[in-house]
Amino acid sequence: LQVSATVVSACSVSATALNFGSNINPISAVVPIDASTTLTVQCTATTPYSVALSAGNNAGGNFSARAVLNGAATLGYQLYSNALRTAVWDDAAGQVAGTGTGSNQSLTVYGRLPSVTGAVPGTYTDTVVVTITY
Repeated sequence: LQVSATVVSACSVSATALNFGSNINPISAVVPIDASTTLTVQCTATTPYSVALSAGNNAGGNFSARAVLNGAATLGYQLYSNALRTAVWDDAAGQVAGTGTGSNQSLTVYGRLPSVTGAVPGTYTDTVVVTITY
């Protein structure tokens, strides 16, 4: 009697929105404006993974040009993998790696909006694609 089972490597990732604020006064705002959010990664035990973030829909593939848009108005921002905001989180050398445990693992995304000078009133948005490779 032979009995077998094959378990494959699997991963999933989910994200919550990063919000720099909903009541920013560009005249009196203290900049830079920092915010953070969490990615939740779940990978099968012992599965190595890496998480990449795209440049965003408004950056034209250029990570140094990440921007939130309000019509034609833009505000530059950046995403980082460390609290000091010195390591840009991108889709190349700036990916974040880990090893799955079978349980949820939290990864923090640190954002920075360096300036709101001259900002046009309104809601600014961007969409960043999160990719997990395993």
